[in-house]
Amino acid sequence: MMSREIRNVGSVLLLDRIDTAQNFRIEIHQPEPENVLLFTDPFLELQVFREQPIDLAQEKFTVYVPAVAPPKSGYGLLVFVSPWPEPTKLDLWQRPLDRHGLIFVAAANSGNDASVLDRRLPLAILAYENVRALYPVDPKRIYVGGLSGGARVAEIAALGYPDVFRGALLNAGSEPIGGEKGMYLPPADLFRMFQRTKLVYATGSHDELNVEDDRVSRESMKEWCVFDVEAVGAPKLWHEPLDSISLNRALDALERPSAIDAGKLEECNARIQRELAAKLADAEAALARGDRDGAQARIQAIDGRYGGLAAPEIMDLQARLNALPQAAGTR
Repeated sequence: MMSREIRNVGSVLLLDRIDTAQNFRIEIHQPEPENVLLFTDPFLELQVFREQPIDLAQEKFTVYVPAVAPPKSGYGLLVFVSPWPEPTKLDLWQRPLDRHGLIFVAAANSGNDASVLDRRLPLAILAYENVRALYPVDPKRIYVGGLSGGARVAEIAALGYPDVFRGALLNAGSEPIGGEKGMYLPPADLFRMFQRTKLVYATGSHDELNVEDDRVSRESMKEWCVFDVEAVGAPKLWHEPLDSISLNRALDALERPSAIDAGKLEECNARIQRELAAKLADAEAALARGDRDGAQARIQAIDGRYGGLAAPEIMDLQARLNALPQAAGTR
């Protein structure tokens, strides 16, 4: 039960709490015990369960509901991750959000100084769940976005939750995927969904460092067969939020229908599988000759690059490595 009526439209609301999903469980897509967040260390040595640290009764969210009636299929939704801890202000963004019929939600105290796993990612998912419970939302128009470090968290959210977020708006912040800069790949079924996620890069023309980061990230997406990617210019801007005109262009791109060449995607994924198979065979050979150090190095390299995409094979290799007898004189 909500503690207040918040169904106003056309105004920015700072909610003391959004508590419809007070007991909502953060998951990494596997059924696990209640109120935990599962994450795996980079080398699959162990799995650690952490208590979900979010007490929604203590959280604040900025919510903007467009000053227009919802479409028949529901509003769109933009879950935004900001780089600052203060509540997000929307002075320049209300008109583009109205034009696109998008609800905006952003958590406070979720800036660059906050933990990604302990706060920023859980708050983004909880914001989505609560807004979806309160308003008619079109599941085909749910997006995640962010600015600077928040854009990098949005990229992580898009990778980890492609079944939730159909697109991502990366404003002045992005990274390559495939283990670089902490952007590990999810399990194969989710990665196939991510390959159909729309990614929009929008960075100020004077923000040269992040313009270059965007280029590197887009090249990485291409390498990993993520083709629904678009870059939107933001003339005369530096490392700062998009202005109204640039945001409108970015939202146009985010919502523009795209046709992915199925044959091209299949061929590209086949290349990835061939490369992975070769690396797995190399690790198998190291195991077969009893080369513990060589096998471990190869397993770690595969895990770092392919992550969840090769999780079953990595766990099998690691289990077989652990079962090898120790060499004489070692522990």
